[in-house]
Amino acid sequence: MEPKAITVKEELIAWIREIEDISVLQHLEAIKNRSEKPFDFDEEWKKGYTVEEARAEMYKRIKTYPWKK
Repeated sequence: MEPKAITVKEELIAWIREIEDISVLQHLEAIKNRSEKPFDFDEEWKKGYTVEEARAEMYKRIKTYPWKK
């Protein structure tokens, strides 16, 4: 491990030891416990828009743009 990484870790550990705000600690714990699951293309594809939904969403967004007249 390179020396810079060790220094950064030591600084983070020192900072964490000083934290007293429980919400910050809970947030750090959530980061520690999150599991990075691999990207599943098929699952993400299922969550996507159909052609009709994409077209409707496109028109909806275009109508919100502040067009100059």
